[in-house]
Amino acid sequence: MEKNGLRGNIFQHGKIYPMIDIRCSRCQRPYPENGVPFRCEICGGIFDLDTLPNYQKIEQNRHIPGIWGYRNLFGLPDSAPEITLGEGNTPLIWMNINEHRVALKLEYLNPTGSFKDRGSAVLVSFLKAIGVNSAVEDSSGNAGASFAAYAARSGIEARIYVPESTSGPKINQIEAFGAEVVRIQGPRSNAAKAVMSAAENGDIYASHAYLPHGIIGYATLAYELWEQLGTQPGTIICPVGQGNLLLGIGRGFDSIRRAGLISKLPILVGVQARACAPMWALSKNGDVGMGVVPEEKTIAEGICINNPIRKNVLLEFIEENNGLFVAVDENSIIYGYGQLAKLGFFVEPTSAVVFAALKQVVGKVPEPVILVLTGSGLKTL
Repeated sequence: MEKNGLRGNIFQHGKIYPMIDIRCSRCQRPYPENGVPFRCEICGGIFDLDTLPNYQKIEQNRHIPGIWGYRNLFGLPDSAPEITLGEGNTPLIWMNINEHRVALKLEYLNPTGSFKDRGSAVLVSFLKAIGVNSAVEDSSGNAGASFAAYAARSGIEARIYVPESTSGPKINQIEAFGAEVVRIQGPRSNAAKAVMSAAENGDIYASHAYLPHGIIGYATLAYELWEQLGTQPGTIICPVGQGNLLLGIGRGFDSIRRAGLISKLPILVGVQARACAPMWALSKNGDVGMGVVPEEKTIAEGICINNPIRKNVLLEFIEENNGLFVAVDENSIIYGYGQLAKLGFFVEPTSAVVFAALKQVVGKVPEPVILVLTGSGLKTL
């Protein structure tokens, strides 16, 4: 294998693939060639990627649907298998809401019922390429179910740590895929602490939050929107927990911008439940706001994360591109959930935050507005 430059290429078997430069965001050490550390073993920093390869439209592989038409942008070695369940290529449905042009990106129609499948496909393919046979993960439900499914598809043994309050259908889904479920009492953060303990004892922590491979997968949502619209969307609204989906979409559009196809990014709006809204608090009041963020119960369980791992990177990216964060209360989430159902879209409450946020921003942001519906209503009680 030959590497050319810091962000050069991987040359294998007569093919040239863009190399994605994954480094510690603190000490700038590259991701090691051996092992699967979830954070830097030297300084404890978070691994991240600065930029993605410039977008280029390629011929879709007729035998492998969805996101794998963008494989040349993933930075995976040529030897990496394509672990797929048919993720990506989700519908974009148009409608007028209160006389405004709005489109709904139906990410809940991914194989396991959530957008997480885009990230899991890339992450698990990477894990298989380097010979991983077992791994642990923590989740409020959707990421765990997605990882369990792709682990099953690839032959990786999975153990998933979840809050005891996780919706029953999500736990049933994880167990159906053959993964071991470890229920942890208390808030979502307790499950994160439990999996950290497992990682310290030698388990491979295939974290959808810490490892940046999922962000690479989420960027495909931007590529799809560009191709489905044939132009740039005005505004994209999506739920934010860890925020990797919003960051992936943003970096995907930045890849398209650097390819010379658009002049600027769409406005990115991240939505949180007011019961647990750290990014909103950070954007409003800086670190002082973060210091008083609660971790209260919310029906939007999928975004109840009180300390996002990439919070500073995400905030900087969103503010540099004129985006914003909004918070919505429980009554608004319930209302949005009901209104989406009446329109024929059965999503979990976590997804419904985008409809609740629409009222706050519509008419103030560029159109068309895209609402990203992230998880299926079949996953909740």
